[in-house]
Amino acid sequence: MINRLKQFFNSLFSESEKEDISIGIYGPPNAGKSTLANHISNDLTGEDMSNVSEVPHETRVVEKKEKVTIESDDGRTLDLNLLDMPGISTNVDFKDFTEHGVDEDEAKGRAKEATKGIVEAIKYLDDVDACLVIFDSTEDPYTQVNVTIIGNLEAKDIPILVLANKVDLEDSDPSRVRDAFPQHPVLEISAKEGKNIDKLYEEIIERLG
Repeated sequence: MINRLKQFFNSLFSESEKEDISIGIYGPPNAGKSTLANHISNDLTGEDMSNVSEVPHETRVVEKKEKVTIESDDGRTLDLNLLDMPGISTNVDFKDFTEHGVDEDEAKGRAKEATKGIVEAIKYLDDVDACLVIFDSTEDPYTQVNVTIIGNLEAKDIPILVLANKVDLEDSDPSRVRDAFPQHPVLEISAKEGKNIDKLYEEIIERLG
């Protein structure tokens, strides 16, 4: 797996000529995208960048944190533009929100916002240099939506690192993610507890040398 991670970041740094590298965090609703974005942002800037909720589609617009700087022990730095994307779904039903106690009128408004956010996230595929694609390892990731996410990234030759999230939970099974997408490197993480997030940073810094 380490070699595949190195290949991912080699591709990332060799192909991008921009001073800032834009990394999009993609995945289905409630996979942990915003939790991961907040963990990285807090680590590197001391600030949150997204709201987190058990209600699906809490992130309904692309949230941006620019100039997120990683610094190595010898002073080398990399500026990242971190993009937390709305959860990708083929259909946003207002009942997804009312089931969590949201008023029907507000739920319908949120559903429209979420649909617009998904369109915005897809448009951003023309601007990102690499993607972290995050899946809930307690669920079967081999769905039409997830296959479509991966397929669109592959079609655009965007470097991908797949993250098997929520490994802190008892029913986590990261092998599901590996089996679903064996063509990509997979890193097991807990965005909530920060497990293996340092490994992600280590690989980024290593690829600068």
